[in-house]
Amino acid sequence: MSGLSSFSELKLAARFARRELRGGLKGFRIFLACLTLGVMAIAAVGSVSSALVEGLSEEGQSILGGDVSLRLMHREAGQEELDYLEEAGRVSKVIELRAMAHAPKSDERSLIELKSVDGFYPLYGEVQLSTGADLQDALAQQNGRYGAVVEQALLDRLQVELGDTLRIGELEAEIRAVVEEEPDKLSGGMGFGPRLFLNDEAVRATELIRLGSLVQFNYRLELPQTARSNDDVAAFVAETEAQFPQAGWRIQDRSDSAPQVRRFVDRVALFLTLVGLTALVVGGVGVGNAVSSYLDSKRAVIATFKCLGAPGRLIFSLYLIQILALAFIGILFGMALGALVPFFVQWAAADMIPVPAQFAVYTEPLLLAAAYGLLTAFAFAVWPLARAREIPAAGLFRDIVAPTRRWPRAPYVIATGLALALLTALAVGLTDERLFALWFVAGAAGSFIILRLTGLGLMWLAHHAPRVNQPLVRLAIANLHRPGAATPSVVLSLGLGLTLLVTVSLIDGNIEAQVQGELPERAPSFFFVDIGPEQVEEFDSIIAAASGVHEVNRVPMLRGRITEVEGTRSEDMVVPPNVAWALRGDRGITYAQDLPENSTLVRGEWWGPDYDGPPLVSLSEELAQGFGVEVGDTLTVNVLGRPLSATIANTREIDWQSVGINFVLVFSPEALQGAPHTHLATVTMDEEHELALQRDVSRAFPNVTSVRVKEALETINGLIEDFAVAVRATSIVTLSAGVLVLAGAMAAGHRRRVYDAVILKVLGATRARVLGAYAVEYLALGLGTAFIAACAGGLAAYLVVTLVMEMNWTFLPLTLAATVIGGAAATLGLGLLGTYSALSAKAAPVLRAE
Repeated sequence: MSGLSSFSELKLAARFARRELRGGLKGFRIFLACLTLGVMAIAAVGSVSSALVEGLSEEGQSILGGDVSLRLMHREAGQEELDYLEEAGRVSKVIELRAMAHAPKSDERSLIELKSVDGFYPLYGEVQLSTGADLQDALAQQNGRYGAVVEQALLDRLQVELGDTLRIGELEAEIRAVVEEEPDKLSGGMGFGPRLFLNDEAVRATELIRLGSLVQFNYRLELPQTARSNDDVAAFVAETEAQFPQAGWRIQDRSDSAPQVRRFVDRVALFLTLVGLTALVVGGVGVGNAVSSYLDSKRAVIATFKCLGAPGRLIFSLYLIQILALAFIGILFGMALGALVPFFVQWAAADMIPVPAQFAVYTEPLLLAAAYGLLTAFAFAVWPLARAREIPAAGLFRDIVAPTRRWPRAPYVIATGLALALLTALAVGLTDERLFALWFVAGAAGSFIILRLTGLGLMWLAHHAPRVNQPLVRLAIANLHRPGAATPSVVLSLGLGLTLLVTVSLIDGNIEAQVQGELPERAPSFFFVDIGPEQVEEFDSIIAAASGVHEVNRVPMLRGRITEVEGTRSEDMVVPPNVAWALRGDRGITYAQDLPENSTLVRGEWWGPDYDGPPLVSLSEELAQGFGVEVGDTLTVNVLGRPLSATIANTREIDWQSVGINFVLVFSPEALQGAPHTHLATVTMDEEHELALQRDVSRAFPNVTSVRVKEALETINGLIEDFAVAVRATSIVTLSAGVLVLAGAMAAGHRRRVYDAVILKVLGATRARVLGAYAVEYLALGLGTAFIAACAGGLAAYLVVTLVMEMNWTFLPLTLAATVIGGAAATLGLGLLGTYSALSAKAAPVLRAE
């Protein structure tokens, strides 16, 4: 055989591989299951993400409300700006603000997301009402009263029905219909109250639009049919920015109609893909175990090949072809199941998805999942195949009782390393969040190494443990370090899945504890928004007269957009993701004489109470580091359409966990106190008096919006719970992969268990004693693995919560206890399940076969 050419040798290997595969898939069921599960998870996440992103892209015009959207805060567009827009195409004006709705019938009040629309709305898409009426007809004035269209949630909250009236500001409107579909709802971001529609004339009658109020004016533009190409739209946006450089508006086009939603979808998809990749890598351990077990069963065949003169590379090629052929089968199954998941999601939860998803078969995520699967199978199969190639015929038999610790040749080590490097490059290179992906991969790799060393460490401890008099325990300890023991595989496979599950569960539990426990305890009861300067004195009197009030804090508030930082336009700045939000849209800003509460000075000096010089600004330390600025640099903010440049006087560390009034930008008083603005106030009080205060403020100031922090936290908690469900589901996939690998490791040692059980029974051991020895072994292995996973997962969660999220850590012993008990139970159950069948084997046939 040594005289064969490379091509002839490969043909011969392929022919032998085909013949051996005729024997069926015995020994490769776990191999196929691991690959199928991992590939399916990645393909499913990618397919659902593609469906959501494609839906955002296809419905971009409807979601945005036009080909181009221009948003202004505080002010309406000037006549020159309106003339420019109307010359470019058809313009629809939408006004959005938060307000309070009062139902006289039930005397209930609720925060609402108020939306005023003109006769051109919507430019794209269609608003569907429960009555089937036209939106403009439903909002029109009839019998001296304007109409309102609301979401069903508002009717339920205020205990009213169609035909009843609502008071919004100084306007009393009649509820005419329930909105069932709002095409541009996603473009407005997250809302804290139900939607209420009015027309343009009605919103003016509410008298809520005042100078300095938090009102957003949105101008949607429908370009002519001949000017709607992507290049034409981009050219119009660039021309508009050049024509009105100081307008202060935020311009979006249909290509990115809902950037916040798209970023959220991308980040969730990235995280879930990485979790799925972890499941695949865990499955890779099962691949390696399955290959080792299969080669173990083929030891006589391989030895015969070598005795007949077959070269090592022929042996390697023969079994690599088999492994890759089977890998393709598992990958195809995983791709098929992953491609079906979006359609299952459409069938099971289409009504729960707020994004107009385009469910279809997307080839890109399927091919990516296939690439992950193929690289994983190759990386974990090469090592045992290379070892079998190098070991001589006599060594193959000796390997049963004295495993050879020889490394494969350098080319095979390099091939394994390249496959793992390509896996990492795919995971990191195909995302914009490369730093996060890199840390995740590094963490997974670190966990892999630590758990592998832990498994070897357990074997070492068992080997060097003091001799125990109890035979049952002594046998269990010996089984942990015997040749071919499954200890490293069990610790690695089950440990990775449990570590990930513990990490996710503890992070989720800490967030939930913050939102439901610590935050409500520290947070104020109310935020009162849009208090006019002329209303401040009376507002303070109402608060002073209210019962149960413990603390009041009130500050002036404006909205501004950062346009330049040290001479660089915000659009041209490249900043880390953790501060990029500050350059998107308007930010809340304020002015103050004294250093705000919940802030600690880091750099620079605070201006004194009598300061009367050029404008100064105090910046949060996080933004200063992200922007790369120092004390003395300049920052420009567009306020009410006018640029305001200020020198950075100092930086502050802000305690965001207080959930009180915190601003990243605080100006010296003389810079803004002459500008039109409103006031923002927080009130902390006893819960039983909250509704009474809300009624008093609403009656006295219809324009003032009151936000109950408890209700806002409930909304946020709901979003967190929805996300946590998806994360837990994917984590369970990883754990399932670990259980499959655990089952595979048990199955791989089944033949040895049968032989051991027969010998013990021949020597007089009862079935109960043998079963007890195995139970002690599996229980020790399960408890040890679960304990390590609980420690590793707890440490990872602690670092994420305290360093990344900057929250207080809450120890959750029940979560850790459930992990330890669950891991031990899984190991014990699967181990005893395989052992019980081994105990049923007849002694004579087994001994005769040996």
